[in-house]
Amino acid sequence: MISEQLREVHAARPFEPFTMHLTDGRDFTVNHPEFLAVSPGGRTAYLAVGEHKLERIDVLMIVSISTDSSRRGRKRRKAG
Repeated sequence: MISEQLREVHAARPFEPFTMHLTDGRDFTVNHPEFLAVSPGGRTAYLAVGEHKLERIDVLMIVSISTDSSRRGRKRRKAG
């Protein structure tokens, strides 16, 4: 299911940056769709993190994916 979610947020147009939260506590933010590539089988993701570094991520290690819009929905309303 996370693999499908990853493909959906990655292919969304207009693109909205999103963050992948991993089981080991690391978080990776994808700021542009060209910074991420997912293997054809959907098991591995490759993320450019800087000019000369590529992070290989096992998609099964992603526990959740969040976007700015998902965080906006959690804002508290002002009393009044």
